[in-house]
Amino acid sequence: MAGQVSVAVLGLGAMGAPIARNLVGTGFAVTVWNRSPARAREIEGARPAASPADACASADVALTMLADDHALDEVVFGETGMLRGLRRRTCHVGMSTISVALCRRLAAAHAAAGQRYVAAPVFGRPEAAAARQLWIVAGGSDADVEQVSPVLAAVGQGMFRMGD
Repeated sequence: MAGQVSVAVLGLGAMGAPIARNLVGTGFAVTVWNRSPARAREIEGARPAASPADACASADVALTMLADDHALDEVVFGETGMLRGLRRRTCHVGMSTISVALCRRLAAAHAAAGQRYVAAPVFGRPEAAAARQLWIVAGGSDADVEQVSPVLAAVGQGMFRMGD
């Protein structure tokens, strides 16, 4: 799957940056976006994007790793948000720890736009992210989780399936 799949990574903080580097190192075509553009230019081998929508425009999978509900809400639903750039049938993999209410809102918004959503929060610290040792808790349809599994395998040591 790597090399054939384009992955957008939005949020390049302590967790997102090593995730993006691991995806580049595994052979995925990676586009990155961060609120501070300098962070995006630090990910060697990735293409920096001007906005969340731009980052997602050609992505097969879009990962978000952001600080909290407010940050994720802004990146997804904002004026230049990923919801506007994500193509139909493309899957948003939300790796941030967020509220159940926002998770439900994301799933509904993506479904209404013909897109897909997998909630995939992680257990692990930045060192674990850098070493591809995150534990991933994935929730979404079986088909969607199966499709994004190679991407998740590139950043973690294992996945726990939680159903829809």
